[in-house]
Amino acid sequence: MTLRTISPGETIGILGGGQLGRMIALAAANLGYRCHVYAPEADSIAADVSAAFTQGAYDDESALAAFAAQCAVVTYEFENVAAAPLAAVTAHAPLHPPARALEVAQDRVNEKAFVEELCGRPAPWAKVDSRDDLRAAIARIGTPGILKTRRDGYDGKGQWRIMTPDDAETVELPGKSLIYEGFVAFAAEFSVILVRTAGGEVRFWDSAENVHKDGILDTSTVPASPVILAQVEAARTLAAMVADALDYVGVLTLEFFATDDGPVFNEMAPRVHNSGHWTIEGAIASQFENHVRAICGLPLGSTALVTRGAVMENLIGDDASGWAAILADPEKHLHLYGKAEARAGRKMGHVTRLVR
Repeated sequence: MTLRTISPGETIGILGGGQLGRMIALAAANLGYRCHVYAPEADSIAADVSAAFTQGAYDDESALAAFAAQCAVVTYEFENVAAAPLAAVTAHAPLHPPARALEVAQDRVNEKAFVEELCGRPAPWAKVDSRDDLRAAIARIGTPGILKTRRDGYDGKGQWRIMTPDDAETVELPGKSLIYEGFVAFAAEFSVILVRTAGGEVRFWDSAENVHKDGILDTSTVPASPVILAQVEAARTLAAMVADALDYVGVLTLEFFATDDGPVFNEMAPRVHNSGHWTIEGAIASQFENHVRAICGLPLGSTALVTRGAVMENLIGDDASGWAAILADPEKHLHLYGKAEARAGRKMGHVTRLVR
């Protein structure tokens, strides 16, 4: 793929108005770019730090076309953007990562089948469209397991734990297509974050060991524990194959379970990722800077650590109210996202401490 170099001073379009878009915009500004945010919500924390903002629905093709016509390149920070209407974007500006990445990642059945075609190994799974499908899936895969919506849902939303076959009978099915996944016995969770250029160059950041609470990422730590480090190379091989198969441009994240039998694929995110926030201070070039570099056709920055390691902690809900105590520690780097209301389970910011 050839990609025109987007020069500083030109405009990068960002689909999505949340904290990931905000951090992309901040990195882009450091490189001299203007950003134009497109999102359905009137209140956008990404727009707060961008040069322009369009409020519009993700399926409004005329609004998307008008937005893209003002941009030299368009990217996204949110994988639940409907893929089909993005033809209105690509008629006016290149879109990176490609819409194909969205089509794969936003449907869990498509995602797992895609990874299996590349010889990746996900948890055992089955498509569920009815109560009888769920019973058949449990009979084949067993319990415990987790029932998820095929589309949408993140940070533990749209998911039901099934500990016994009887539990499945009490779940009120939501009337949409689902997927049932068997539980994986794992020692730890980790992510592989890469950046790929249009020319096929791939670079990886160190893999973080991730700890979740209530389905939401709590901490990411680099370097990861030895059990993860022993499996990173195999996981990177799969991640690079995914990126190549999609002709991917930008930052791509794959999440894995470290098991006794090697890495088990969990899910992919075709975007910058929460578990890579530590790279802002902890790497020579952050995931956000290299995403901008890749989609604009610039040379990539180094993904190497600047110190021995880093620990990133999410600030969820009222955690952000402790900003004064965080700032009192000179070793901590505080990032608040500018969200007006702290709610339970809402990511309000993060804090990173470098390991020297």
